[in-house]
Amino acid sequence: MAQRAGLGAPMSEELGALQARMAAIELEVSGLRQHHAAVSVHYAEALVSLKALTVKALSAAKSAAAAAETCLTAARHAADAARESADHQVTSAAEAAADSAQAAAESAAQSAAAAASAAAAVSAAAAHQFEMASVKAAAEASEAANLAAEAAAQAAKMATAASASAKKSRKA
Repeated sequence: MAQRAGLGAPMSEELGALQARMAAIELEVSGLRQHHAAVSVHYAEALVSLKALTVKALSAAKSAAAAAETCLTAARHAADAARESADHQVTSAAEAAADSAQAAAESAAQSAAAAASAAAAVSAAAAHQFEMASVKAAAEASEAANLAAEAAAQAAKMATAASASAKKSRKA
């Protein structure tokens, strides 16, 4: 029995040490849970902000594409005016129309660049969100950027045509 009493003391010390270690582990796990909860809240807030950015960037890309198409229309009208003025040998009007077409083409190019930047922002957001809606938004923004680039290219052609009409008017 004397040996059992001797064995009991170290075992109760070990048990006490294990209980202390378990308490420390429980405290650590509790801290990790709290940290995880805080990180989850911050992640959710960041995701909401990223979604809002995606929507706004997509809207910007579509608006820039619409602006480029409007500039294309202005360039077409200016090119038509330059052609008509050149046909009637009104050089100043032809030159003014050519200048307008050039300005519209430059504006279309700037709109196309804005659409491309917005599309890049949407793509970056989509890469971070990994959601189908964001991937779809990125595709739509890319399409808007392509439409804006096409409009800018056509507006540049109209500006070139208007300039040619103005030159024709000067020579006549």
